Amino acid sequence: MLTARVNGRWFVSVRKPRTQKERRLVARAARTLLEQVPKLTDQLVTDLNEHSSMYCQVIAPDEQWESVSNAMRLGIAVLADPVNAPRHDLELAERTGRRRAEQGLPLDLLVHAYRHAGYVTWDALLDTATGQGPESLSAVTRAATAMWATVDRQAATAADAYRATEQEMLRRTDERVQALLDALLAGQTAPGLVQRASAALDLPEQGRYAVVALRAERHVGQAPFHRIPAADGMAFTWRMRTDYEVAVVALGESAGLDELAAVLAERCPGPGGISPVVGGLDELGRARRLAEVALRTCGPDTERSLPLVERLPTALVVSQPELAGLLVADVFGPLLELEASDRALLLETLDAWLESRASAGRAATRLFCHRNTVFNRLRRLEQLTSRSLSHPRDLTEMTLALDAFRLAEAGM
Repeated sequence: MLTARVNGRWFVSVRKPRTQKERRLVARAARTLLEQVPKLTDQLVTDLNEHSSMYCQVIAPDEQWESVSNAMRLGIAVLADPVNAPRHDLELAERTGRRRAEQGLPLDLLVHAYRHAGYVTWDALLDTATGQGPESLSAVTRAATAMWATVDRQAATAADAYRATEQEMLRRTDERVQALLDALLAGQTAPGLVQRASAALDLPEQGRYAVVALRAERHVGQAPFHRIPAADGMAFTWRMRTDYEVAVVALGESAGLDELAAVLAERCPGPGGISPVVGGLDELGRARRLAEVALRTCGPDTERSLPLVERLPTALVVSQPELAGLLVADVFGPLLELEASDRALLLETLDAWLESRASAGRAATRLFCHRNTVFNRLRRLEQLTSRSLSHPRDLTEMTLALDAFRLAEAGM
């Protein structure tokens, strides 16, 4: 025979009633207890509010009393007829769990309410059975397992419904936040949009912001992409696009584009574009467009995020693809007719020479050849293009044509 103590009182044998007679005695005690539901409800509501003021802060008094009363009545009804009673108590527990999640009552307080209701009901059931005689008390104590299993199942049902509702609410909230962020990045100007987005994103309406566009694909051997929430006083809010990631960066009072580029180089290496600094959430649409333009200036070998202000000439090229194609055809027309390997060698030499600040010696070091070889290739390039690298306008055309050709070749 087993014994247990509940709320300071001892009972004997936690097994279910074994005979039809014992089941009838338990049912009689439970039916008698139904008459005490209003009194028990008052007691339980008082106990819960003394345990935590959150109950009365979150739940209206009339709603709390009615909910407790219905739950106790349905729970006791299961004890009165455990075999045939419909499980309306579980249906109510599910509805209650959803409702309390929507109201914001902490889950531990919801579970506590069910457990404490079990203690209150058990004490009252023992008192009722005691008044009905020794046989009734013995039958009730032997029904303890079934009674507490009922309470546990009710609490578990309510908790499961609470968690499911909480997850659904979080999903809806996340979708709402993402929709507001999308609207800002799209440049929408609906009335109240900035105010709602500011509250949902927890970002000030006015402030120093930049938008970053980063390619999500990684090169072989490159570290996986990870969204960073904050770094060096800057806060990042991320959004996924079809083939790249977008981040709205709150720069704070002092951080600039150089600091942002350094953080991205360390934490999010790979090609990316950084917009100029804008002064508020209402300018994020323009900032996003400029960040995308900066991203389009990144070639396949770019390993860091580039501020647009560093790529303005190339940005002009990628912003006008039709004109860029005409520029390539006009400047490099005869060059395009060469064998691919020959053409690549000449363009590689031009690229190295430009990166070396027009130094044939430094370009030769980059290319692992003699400086005279560099001069010879550049002269041939001038002959083919009918342009002189010593003339500023010709040099500008050849530089822009080289950028346009490289990006077009890479499919940018």
